[in-house]
Amino acid sequence: MVLSRFWLVIIIVSLVYILGMLATGNSYSIDHAVNGERGDPILIAETTPDQLPASVRNQINLSSENTYTIKGQTSKTDTTYTLDHGIVKVTSGKQTTDGILPTSKSAIFDLLIPLIAYLSFFCGILQLLIDSGASEKMAKLLSPVFVRVFPEVPAKHPAISYMTLNFAANFLGLDSAATPFGLKAMESLQELNPDKDRASNSQIMFLCLHAAGLTLIPTSIIGYRAAQNAQNPADVMLPCIITSFIGTLAALILVGIRQKINFKSGVLILALGSIAGVLTALMLYITHLGIAEKNHFTNNISNVILLSIILAILVYAFLNEKVFAADGKNIFSSFVDGVSSGLKTGITIFPYILGMLVAISLFRNSGVFEILSSGVSRFFLMLHVDKGVVDALPVAILRPFSSSGSRGFMIDAMQTYGVDSMAGRLSSVFQCSAETTFYVIAVYFGSVKIKNTRYTLPTMLLVDLICVIAAIFVCTLFF
Repeated sequence: MVLSRFWLVIIIVSLVYILGMLATGNSYSIDHAVNGERGDPILIAETTPDQLPASVRNQINLSSENTYTIKGQTSKTDTTYTLDHGIVKVTSGKQTTDGILPTSKSAIFDLLIPLIAYLSFFCGILQLLIDSGASEKMAKLLSPVFVRVFPEVPAKHPAISYMTLNFAANFLGLDSAATPFGLKAMESLQELNPDKDRASNSQIMFLCLHAAGLTLIPTSIIGYRAAQNAQNPADVMLPCIITSFIGTLAALILVGIRQKINFKSGVLILALGSIAGVLTALMLYITHLGIAEKNHFTNNISNVILLSIILAILVYAFLNEKVFAADGKNIFSSFVDGVSSGLKTGITIFPYILGMLVAISLFRNSGVFEILSSGVSRFFLMLHVDKGVVDALPVAILRPFSSSGSRGFMIDAMQTYGVDSMAGRLSSVFQCSAETTFYVIAVYFGSVKIKNTRYTLPTMLLVDLICVIAAIFVCTLFF
């Protein structure tokens, strides 16, 4: 209900603002919100050459392309005059995201098709985990911890295995693997849900922990920093790890209090302590590596572990071929069954993805997001917050709405203020330490057709806020 109303508010406010700006003459065209593509220049006026200042007209005539650009303080304020068939088109700045029609198109070709491919492959691997009996043994091993965090989930239930693999993939920064594992976990938890339209406690706990995104190797962030020629691309690793760990603890505590989880359990304390110990040991190891060794380690460790997991599942399945034969299957037919399941899941969640992406497209292209972002930045500047922190805030504000959008702001912050500046580093930690909240809720609950998400959205947004505060504090200490 909360997500539905928020979705409606975003769309209605954005549409009213777009149409209002056009009606009052503050916008010359709203075509960018419908047909424009990311990076396109935004049309702000059209005129005839004789109405232009003589200096501008002369510069256009001197140009071989009939174009003249007046540089602003940033690329967003550049103004370009282009003569086309006797009409001068005046554009300023570039579009930050696709309009609703290109968004709908790219949702299929750039998002749905790759997502279905990832889902199909990993669901095939997961089917081997199930049919070989490995998931049951894995669940039995981990159930002492999981039954305390997820008391509604029976010991040895397959959902435990799926959630474990999802957390492990997130831990390693493997988003392409985390999503299929997470969707299978939600499907498995839905089997235990007595009210199929209402999110269960276990589903809420799982999704909030998933969204907190405990990360060990922020592979993509390091890659972006390396591409921008950072002096040490991996120097944000420790802030990313610490911030995501704080976010995960916050999610566990906030949801646990609501669900009356017993935090005094010795098993739970031991598990959390073990995770903290592993993180500390790895951080100590990584900090002693040179720049080249850090890059080599971070570039390989995640993929090595992922391939090792796949190898272990395949070897276990091979050693237990009799189990498949007893069910009238073989290893390959079991894999194919899992692929088919992944394909169906991808098609099921697409409408939820499309609806959320279109809402975000309108929200950004309307200018409402820029107003919100500018207002927040001015507020923090009035409080004399460090300008480097303020410059990175747009990434934090946009992150719950759009991963690609916040990533664009992160790269822009690196290019504008410097990849090794406070804004450049902090924006990297913002991008790493939180999840795309609205997208995640739409996809995961959409996959099992949950309508009432209960307190999931406000809890996840609160965790996002805690991650932002923690990121600022940690980066201030480190940099």
